[in-house]
Amino acid sequence: MIKRLGILPALALAGCVSMPAIKQPAPELPAAWPEPLPAPAGTSAEGKANSETSSQAMTQAWWRIFNDPQLDRLMDEALAGSQDLKLAAARVLEAEANLRSTGAALLPEVDATVTASRNRRSLQTSPLLPAGTPTHYNNFGAGLQASYEVDLWGRIRASTDSARADLLATRYAGEVVRQTLTQNVAQAWFNLNALGLRERLTRETLANRVDAARLTERRFEVGTVSEFEVRQAQAEAAALESQLAQIDQQARLQENALGVLLGRSPRALVQLRIQAEDLKALAPPPEIPAGLPSELLQRRPDLRQAEASLASTQASIREARAALFPSLTLTGNLGSASASLSDLFSGPSMAWGLGANLAQSLFNGGRTEAAIQARSARQDQALAAYESTARQAFREVLDALVAHRQTREIWAAEGKRVEALARATQLAESRFNAGAASQLDVLDAQRNLYQAQQNAIDASRARLSAAASLVKALGGGWQDQPQTDRSR
Repeated sequence: MIKRLGILPALALAGCVSMPAIKQPAPELPAAWPEPLPAPAGTSAEGKANSETSSQAMTQAWWRIFNDPQLDRLMDEALAGSQDLKLAAARVLEAEANLRSTGAALLPEVDATVTASRNRRSLQTSPLLPAGTPTHYNNFGAGLQASYEVDLWGRIRASTDSARADLLATRYAGEVVRQTLTQNVAQAWFNLNALGLRERLTRETLANRVDAARLTERRFEVGTVSEFEVRQAQAEAAALESQLAQIDQQARLQENALGVLLGRSPRALVQLRIQAEDLKALAPPPEIPAGLPSELLQRRPDLRQAEASLASTQASIREARAALFPSLTLTGNLGSASASLSDLFSGPSMAWGLGANLAQSLFNGGRTEAAIQARSARQDQALAAYESTARQAFREVLDALVAHRQTREIWAAEGKRVEALARATQLAESRFNAGAASQLDVLDAQRNLYQAQQNAIDASRARLSAAASLVKALGGGWQDQPQTDRSR
């Protein structure tokens, strides 16, 4: 009867508090992503080989679909030396420790105590003591104290669930850092590779223009051409020298950025130089299979981080709600006390006790209700953050698909342009040698061909960058992988 009377006020108090509803996100996703365009003509065999490679793509090593050993080595170095990854790993360790600390509340707490004291009685405050009572005495004690809070309403379990969700969110945040790092390394390598190829093309073109300028000077000396043609040829060579210096500047800046991503020290950063033999023609990226399921979006670590953060706030609401009800704590102690150290563990010195404490807050100025409302507001924030992250992720995938399709078309068109201008340059040179065209026509054709070749290099780099962006947008590739247990 007493137990019932003790719980009735708690139930009445809990009934007066408005409990927030647990909200679940419901993102609207299509059945599949828009299908990519068919592969351009002339690349079917290459596309088949790349498609076979793409089927082997794994989320943790997505960059291997590009079949670039140098890129693989750079990724290994970045994953081992990145300070951002080390910071993310330390945060995971902190979250794991917090989870163990929170979960420990489900177990009893046992403390061992050992006491020893030397005391003197005051004769002024103890005048009635029998004659001969010593004024100095000793106290010795040793014992164990145990306490255990019975989780009647699931408060501790809810707190543990919140800490576990925080741990998952921290791990997914680390995956976000990892994906961002690997994509930045890949983009930096593609840019650096393209700059190296542009530098090689510019040097070869500059050598040809210098030879042409010298030939024009000799013709001017014998009177077959005017000074205008000489100055025009010299100006073309000087323009290429200027472009070469600009390309070299961009390459040095890109190397510095790549070195920081790799986690290199300042001394090693100065020594970072990509050798010419490390550069190669930019191969087309792997083809994307048709009918990609929209569920691939749910593998994104930033989306799962937002989902875990939402779960953490929901668990914290249950924890705050349980604080409305009484808490039951069981206590016990076992030990001994004696005035003599030799008698400390004798039978008469033994002491023990058992107890139970049922506590209920009847008035705390609305602190509990305010805590529930605050955590409900955090749930609304986490839900809005999840929905915003889902929309942003969906947009990134659509943008990456558009970029992948368009860069492929641009790359095909630039290839045709290079072929046409290469033939036009040959015809212009033949007409010039035959006296049917001016040197200005030849320079114009060569200038257009050089620009088209640079555009073709940029188009190849853009294709690789678009593929890397799509991999990141899909959470690590387009291979559909089985769902893992999110409770781990």
